[in-house]
Amino acid sequence: MSRFHSLEPRLHIADFDKSVAFYRDVLGFEVLSTFPEDKPSFALLARDGVGLQIGGIDTVKMPANPPTVTLYFDVGDALALHEALKDNVTIEWGPDVFFYHRREFAFRDPDGHLIVISEETDDPVTSVED
Repeated sequence: MSRFHSLEPRLHIADFDKSVAFYRDVLGFEVLSTFPEDKPSFALLARDGVGLQIGGIDTVKMPANPPTVTLYFDVGDALALHEALKDNVTIEWGPDVFFYHRREFAFRDPDGHLIVISEETDDPVTSVED
């Protein structure tokens, strides 16, 4: 069977420049390329071996369309990232440690896509179970 080598989600966005700026300036992604050259509408971004695509043909998000993707990033130090981001994003929940041994917190990008930051941990559970 063929082997999968990577996954790069492509986000449908309402404002190309605003979305690229968010992932570049807030989350630290590097913009590898944009095109077309005269008026970019597509970007390839990367950070720490994680790829992300922004925009492109037929990926304009209309205001009436709700976000359709959650980005789940497995990181090395969720608390440090929470500290670095908390003044630049609105934290939806967390950071909490869940029964499945993950410390997580979440926020949204400019288009409303949920971003979950998660790390494995042996720390005691802190989340309130339903």
